[in-house]
Amino acid sequence: MTLELPAGIGIGWRPEISGVIAQLSGLGFCEVIAESVPALDDPHSWLPDLMALNVPIIPHGVGLSLGGAEPVTAQGISVLARCAETLDAPLVSEHIAFVRAGGVEAGHLLPVPRSRDALDALTDNIRRTQDCLPVPLAVENIASLFEWPDDEYTDGEFLAELVERTGVHLLIDVANVYACAVNRGSDPASDLARLPLERVAYCHVAGGEPDGRLYHDTHTAPVPDDVLALVTQLAATGRTGAFLLERDGHYPPATELVDELNAIADAADVDRPAWNHSWENAS
Repeated sequence: MTLELPAGIGIGWRPEISGVIAQLSGLGFCEVIAESVPALDDPHSWLPDLMALNVPIIPHGVGLSLGGAEPVTAQGISVLARCAETLDAPLVSEHIAFVRAGGVEAGHLLPVPRSRDALDALTDNIRRTQDCLPVPLAVENIASLFEWPDDEYTDGEFLAELVERTGVHLLIDVANVYACAVNRGSDPASDLARLPLERVAYCHVAGGEPDGRLYHDTHTAPVPDDVLALVTQLAATGRTGAFLLERDGHYPPATELVDELNAIADAADVDRPAWNHSWENAS
């Protein structure tokens, strides 16, 4: 399948900031949590408001558990497929993570070991998912607080092998690259450079919180300068011109949210969109 790449500056759609997002007239694209998308016939559906943005909308899954040892379910894949068709999406995305094992839900995205066995399971689940989707799939690197003792690959080697096996596209989260580097004591710029960037579909950008020892990918703080530096580094490769801000709590005033979007645009060296600054009626 041919991938229609998103472009420009995007934002993750959340009900709490939907009124602000509706006024972002220069938005390049948007992303929505796939599992939250209501049915079209739901009388309380917010889908009409989302689709009225008139920009490409990417369903972003959080519950498929691509990195689990158990096969992904047809029901889980159907959530992504339904969203892709409903939203006329150019692609869908999910995480290189597992969220359940033995029927127990973790309630969180958990990192997979960078081992041959984990790569085999991930490959099988991605292929199974790709076979049932009407659009291309991109998978996201996640933040982790620790390294598995049985890791056999670097991040770059693991992703390169995964791409080679499946042809999957990548959603590179530069905030997660930064978080992993801080927590393992490596250099985030070097870690980013070693990833197979030729397969990037788009990029996530977000802020987090250090606790004095570890860095937590919370999506509740402004994007730090070190993460913006990775945006600049990735943009300079020419591999992607699509950068999306994730915010999931502690939502700032509209003007501050626009400042964050502008900071990402500046870091990516793209023109700032001509945002609509009439925020009086924003929710």
